[in-house]
Amino acid sequence: MYFHVMLGANDLAAGTKFYDATFKTLGVTARGQFRDAPPAFMYGDPDSGLFFLTKPQDGQPACHANGGTVMFKAGSRAIAQAWYEAGLAHGGSDVNGPPAAGALPNTIMGYLRDPTGNKIAVVAFE
Repeated sequence: MYFHVMLGANDLAAGTKFYDATFKTLGVTARGQFRDAPPAFMYGDPDSGLFFLTKPQDGQPACHANGGTVMFKAGSRAIAQAWYEAGLAHGGSDVNGPPAAGALPNTIMGYLRDPTGNKIAVVAFE
């Protein structure tokens, strides 16, 4: 449905540490830095969707979207839990506890904030 999602980061070292760890649990490839001005890092692939982490182009501090969430798919409850634990261990913060029954039927969902405060989430379908 989408080609890419891009989020801003104030500390790219902290952000890439967090996303490298969480995406690894989901089997998403870290592709490294792809742009210098402003610096940006890429994950995923064009066929299934790309995720970018960048310093804002306007030079202002990055900030999170109030009410915004980016949710990624996990293949199982165990992978969702591994994603959550990797995020906490690599600079993320908890939003409402470990992955649990989600708002959609037959789902497990977990929510974290990345080091910049962006709310991200994971869903596994059971």
